[in-house]
Amino acid sequence: MLAAILFASCLLISNLLASKIMMIGSWSAPAGVLIFPLAYIINDVIAEVWGFRKARLIIWAGFGVNILAVAFFSLAIVVPEAPFWNGQKAFATVLGNTPRLVLASLLAYLSGSFLNAYVMSRFKVLTQGKGFSLRAIFSTLVGEGADSCIFISISFWGVFPLKTLLVMMLTQAIIKTVYEILVLPLTIWTVKQVKRIEGSDAYDYKVSYNPFLLKQL
Repeated sequence: MLAAILFASCLLISNLLASKIMMIGSWSAPAGVLIFPLAYIINDVIAEVWGFRKARLIIWAGFGVNILAVAFFSLAIVVPEAPFWNGQKAFATVLGNTPRLVLASLLAYLSGSFLNAYVMSRFKVLTQGKGFSLRAIFSTLVGEGADSCIFISISFWGVFPLKTLLVMMLTQAIIKTVYEILVLPLTIWTVKQVKRIEGSDAYDYKVSYNPFLLKQL
């Protein structure tokens, strides 16, 4: 439950931050990269400890939370503001993502999260549980790479030059990979502690990797 709460919280916060484009040296990237990698680390923990079925449940739960947030943000924007309040424009700018950004975010999230969980699960079986560090880094590269490419291409195609889009994708991939490596000791420690407390160490020998198999949620 705690993992699910943290996962959903990271998603919501990253979507709010994504409306700002920040500079890291000479590189530009959505500010969501400051926290979004944490969601992938939590995804790694869930897939490693409880397996792909639980990861699938948490991913769809996070998707539902995001849809709920977008719906209420939109409602709050269209509700008439108080006459003495002058923050409507700023409020709408931060919370009022366009349908294009919402679509990009949701498609990128689902694709990246499921790829991350799939790689973690499959490689755990293939390596017989060895090499968690390599699995975590590689799954992040695959998942975050897909997420970044899908989100940036859908969100900013035609807005920024192709060269800028490619730089943004590369920047995100590098930042997220470095992030994963830096916090890897904490991730390893967390996995060990959760396995010990939960008494769980799942191996997905018999599981469907169909993300839409909702009857197995």
